[in-house]
Amino acid sequence: VKCASPSRGVMVTDFDPLRLARTYQENGASAISVLTDERYFKGHLDYLRQISGLESHLPLLRKDFLWDPYQVYEARAAGADAVLLIAAYLEPDVLRDLHTLSLALGMAPLVEVHSREELDKVLNCGPVLVGINNRDLRDFTVRFDTVLSLRQFVPQDVCLVAESGIHTPEDVARLAAGGVDAVLIGEALVTAPDVALKVRNLAGLEKTG
Repeated sequence: VKCASPSRGVMVTDFDPLRLARTYQENGASAISVLTDERYFKGHLDYLRQISGLESHLPLLRKDFLWDPYQVYEARAAGADAVLLIAAYLEPDVLRDLHTLSLALGMAPLVEVHSREELDKVLNCGPVLVGINNRDLRDFTVRFDTVLSLRQFVPQDVCLVAESGIHTPEDVARLAAGGVDAVLIGEALVTAPDVALKVRNLAGLEKTG
């Protein structure tokens, strides 16, 4: 559930987080990522609260720049089932503490990395979920092969999530063949002319063309 990004600006002018969440849920998504960062992504914690208030909803990830324990408590109170922890922004001891706190509160921490060095750092936490972001946060360029080149260093019992630059069913199939367990997709969905069809298409439930 994404309105804007630093690289693309505002992507959805008639942004309706509840409508998007319902569309994802009804068309094959396994979980829903909700951007709550206000400065760069035009998100809001209220979006997470609203979606968690739906009578029935998929597991919810709070996607934000988290660095303080308060934000983890805040995420749980707002209805998050998981939180994003970005290794590039966190010292090892802070990452470990936030990871431990998330688990204690009943949330799954998705630990995001961009390089082998960051991956080695986070594996010391014993993560269950690792996200490898194909986007370089320094210049926002995307290298689709990043996740595939790092897959061999991720333990088999860790769920590997590919992030950024995923647009087509062929992308998803290539990642799956390379040992990726899940994909996190934002831009390709919110900019699609038919969001419901795009979700089904990427989930492998319906072909286009």
